[in-house]
Amino acid sequence: MRLERWLQEVIETPGMTAIRDQDEAWSMLVEDALRGVDVVREVEGPIVDVGSGNGSPGIPLAAVLPERDVTLLDSSRRKCAFLERVAPAFPNLGVVCGRAEEQETDRFGVGLAKALAPPVVALEWVLPLVRPGGAAVLWLAADADLEQLARVSEQLAGGPPEERAGLVVVPKIGPTPGGFPRRSGVARKRPLA
Repeated sequence: MRLERWLQEVIETPGMTAIRDQDEAWSMLVEDALRGVDVVREVEGPIVDVGSGNGSPGIPLAAVLPERDVTLLDSSRRKCAFLERVAPAFPNLGVVCGRAEEQETDRFGVGLAKALAPPVVALEWVLPLVRPGGAAVLWLAADADLEQLARVSEQLAGGPPEERAGLVVVPKIGPTPGGFPRRSGVARKRPLA
């Protein structure tokens, strides 16, 4: 019921999605997000959804994993206002308005990114937030370049990326190296790979 109410809010709020059909929105924003449940369950600790936008995948995962703290992180004040409005329905959910590059590193067990940026950029924003022993999970197209992601992962103290059913899982094996995250905007202008 909570997910249905959130989804209706997403559809009715201008700028949150172009999808207007309830069934299509359920498929794209809830079912697609829940592909990550098994991967997320494998790794302990709090979860951060970077560039959360309308709240997917973070809100559906918070709904099915009530024992896990989930932080929705977005740099858009308008999107944060939307997330803050819907968050009270999910007791394990918090909202932070800010950029990934400005957040504390090595803090979360799992970092998520769906439709955030090109994969190498998304990984540079997400992996520094994950503590050693955790993992970044990216929702990607089937043609993701795992070799390119592996080069970026290595620079960020991550392990080899693994593709799992349209998701790429990147383990964090050491603390975030000095110099990362780079200043706001640098990852998009000068990607690591």
